[in-house]
Amino acid sequence: MNINKSISAVFLAVALATTLGCASTSTKEGTGEYVDDTVITTKVKAAIFNEPSLKSSEINVETFKGAVQLSGFVKYQADINKAIEVARSVKGVTSVKNDMRLK
Repeated sequence: MNINKSISAVFLAVALATTLGCASTSTKEGTGEYVDDTVITTKVKAAIFNEPSLKSSEINVETFKGAVQLSGFVKYQADINKAIEVARSVKGVTSVKNDMRLK
């Protein structure tokens, strides 16, 4: 009977450590959130790539907990406005931060 209790205690400790190791904090994403953000980043990059008026190679996209940050150098203010509009239209985006600059 003591062996069963010991095995159960070890199993519970390992499960608890694994769960806490994958948990998110205010500055660190959990595993699921990281995957979600990767999907959002990919969707935003694809949306920008599919917009004929934007040069996707000039715009960088990063995502943290659903908040998208756009950075890079573009030629016109209209390109900044369009990139923000496109990013906001992607499902899962909670906010868009603009760090793009004009050349």
